[in-house]
Amino acid sequence: MEGFDLTLRRGGFTTLIGPSGCGKSTLFDVLTGVFPRDSGRISWLGEDIPDLMGKAAYMQQKDLLLPWLSLIDNAMLPATIAGNDADISRRKAISLFRRLGLDDFEGYTPRKVSGGMRQRCALVRTLMFEHELVLLDEPLSSIDAITRRGLQGLLLLLQSEFNKTILMITHDIEEALLLSDELLVLTPMPMRVRERFVLDMPKAGRSTNPELLKIKEHVLEELEGETRGEV
Repeated sequence: MEGFDLTLRRGGFTTLIGPSGCGKSTLFDVLTGVFPRDSGRISWLGEDIPDLMGKAAYMQQKDLLLPWLSLIDNAMLPATIAGNDADISRRKAISLFRRLGLDDFEGYTPRKVSGGMRQRCALVRTLMFEHELVLLDEPLSSIDAITRRGLQGLLLLLQSEFNKTILMITHDIEEALLLSDELLVLTPMPMRVRERFVLDMPKAGRSTNPELLKIKEHVLEELEGETRGEV
């Protein structure tokens, strides 16, 4: 990264899109403290902090569910590790299962359900962390297109119903335009913000919005040009 600056609006949905290998996932590793920073600063609500450990929930590309645990026990892992009251945590997890369409699957192990259902369980687990900020690293990339479209609506619930601030990485431009309030297009290494788009139109009906279609074509041209080495 070089001269990289990112400010998240509280309650907003910001998406990063850029060429493969530019450093998007590395950024998340730095934010969560997996990799140390060589320089720069991270600020949370005006206070400088070493990283976002304990302040952000992190949902990755793979669901990372433990195969020997039931879905409900996988979802409850954050509460279990934190030592929260088991009965209260279970009631909350069951309520989230119902809200996200996992009714009656609480006792199933991950291998007995579909990839989309595993991602729903991972989303419940993310919510069980009870952190205001949610980092999403291509959370829907491993599932089929039809299931993906349904789960995109659930990602919007993080913002609209659960009042989360969201920072997402994706390679899917259409997905970024459908979900985001702000889209940042990144350069190849060293990673910088090439362009920033504020998407302040309603999210309903975005797929046919002429303005967004123009942005999609423009971003595609930018990324394809970088891939060919023209930018």
